[in-house]
Amino acid sequence: MRKNPERRQALIDAAIEVLAREGARGLTFRAVDAEAAVPPGTASNYFANRDDLFTQVGGRIYERLLPDDATILRSREGVQDEARYAELMHELLARVSAFGSGYLALLELRLESTRRPELRAVLTKRIREDIDANIGHHAVSGLPGDSTSVVLLYLALNWLILERLTLPGIFTEEETRELVDAAVRRMMSADRAGQG
Repeated sequence: MRKNPERRQALIDAAIEVLAREGARGLTFRAVDAEAAVPPGTASNYFANRDDLFTQVGGRIYERLLPDDATILRSREGVQDEARYAELMHELLARVSAFGSGYLALLELRLESTRRPELRAVLTKRIREDIDANIGHHAVSGLPGDSTSVVLLYLALNWLILERLTLPGIFTEEETRELVDAAVRRMMSADRAGQG
């Protein structure tokens, strides 16, 4: 296997685009080579087989979906109240939607993981780490709510992102904004009711 890390990453990024556009069946070494604009046979020099390619794509998508350090630092600025929480959820929705091909590729990978145990293990580990990181960030942020609120917002926003990317005509931008605000508001009121 070739070791050039920049080339490997470019091939994985190309695979994400192929997966989002063509689905799991369309993810071939030939399609990845074409998307990456490299000579035929290049991808097969970097990945042992399609399982290896799927697994590496699963890890890379999350690298690209996660916020950078500057975004994390900005999230800790200002008053950490319900309005700030909603603002952060809007930023999350915009960031993930901006890498729509990555999110759509991740959906394809999730379906494919039902047939590929190694891929399932990678995605389970990676997504669990993401959820735990979100809970940990929330715990030190001073934002209202608890770990259950974080998980419920994670589930709600994932489906909203799915709607936005696959059936964008279902909710207008205004409706999407109102739904995010309502989800945060209801999670926080449920949390306050539970504490009272």
